Amino acid sequence: MTSIAKIVEEIVEEKPFVQEALSRGIINNAALANEITPEIERRLKKKAKFSAVNMAIRRLSENLGKTFVSRAKFDKDSDVTVKTDLIEIVLYKDEKIQNKLKEVYDIADYRKGDMLTITQGFHEIMIITNKKHEKKIDDLFPASSIKKRIKNLSSITINIPAESVETIGLFYVVTRALNWNNINIIDIVSTFTEMTFLVKEDDTSRALDVLKKLIESNR
Repeated sequence: MTSIAKIVEEIVEEKPFVQEALSRGIINNAALANEITPEIERRLKKKAKFSAVNMAIRRLSENLGKTFVSRAKFDKDSDVTVKTDLIEIVLYKDEKIQNKLKEVYDIADYRKGDMLTITQGFHEIMIITNKKHEKKIDDLFPASSIKKRIKNLSSITINIPAESVETIGLFYVVTRALNWNNINIIDIVSTFTEMTFLVKEDDTSRALDVLKKLIESNR
């Protein structure tokens, strides 16, 4: 038979921000108990005592405080790089489109600081580059092959120590910092020691400030 404690744990796992707040002891347990009791009763198919729910939350909070990942590690060389005036173009993936991709690589001039990232999924291909190259890319691919186009983007890249890739929850810690500050992440691109976040240009300065503070407080 499913217990109240088990259901509380399941509900909290479905809500990352609540889980984080519990681990840091910054949430009112009684208020949370009142909030989730109807859902607990729905899953239990019977009434649940407030005291039992509140106790389950308190115990879970204590356990999370001991085990929850809350810190990313950066070193003295960790920094943030920003590029603005970018565009993301998502293409439907097929053989003809893939054969054209090699021509896309010739468009960007890295010596002039151009950006070009091509990511292939199972069914689509994502191209992120400077807005000035939009027409050249449009000339390479038929309009029917374009699934999505997002303009007015900025990229914010964090370079991280090689050993940090072994840190459990590293991506969560960084994305959490942006989400807690109401900054929408359009896309994420990563390599071995770089994490790049695509955000709307209007969010660039706030995102930059948030990530710089995150690095400084976690060196």
